[in-house]
Amino acid sequence: MAGRAVWRAVGALVSRPGAAAHPRGYAKKPVIKGKGKGFVKEVQKGPEVCKDPAILTTHAMGVNIYKSGADVKLKEDSQYPDWLFQLNLGPPKSLEERSPDTPEYWKLLRKLHMWRNNRLAKTKKF
Repeated sequence: MAGRAVWRAVGALVSRPGAAAHPRGYAKKPVIKGKGKGFVKEVQKGPEVCKDPAILTTHAMGVNIYKSGADVKLKEDSQYPDWLFQLNLGPPKSLEERSPDTPEYWKLLRKLHMWRNNRLAKTKKF
């Protein structure tokens, strides 16, 4: 009997137009003006791209975070620390390439184990 009452209530909500469209407590969607066929949306412009090879080889373009001021000039390699040139710029090392004595190895092992368990959990049936 209770099931019939629920279905009647759902049917009443669905049959009345606008009953479920504006539930109590929610604001109406704002009306957008100027939306027509002749309206052209203004395209945002990105930053200017420098194509001068002399400046590109002597300055770090796009590093300056301030609105005013010039880009940072590059220094000689001897003025930078040695570890900067030893950074791995390629793809990250796989689990087999890492040493089991490091914390990064165990962190990656845990991460891969969780990914595997999540994939297996998705395939389990109820």
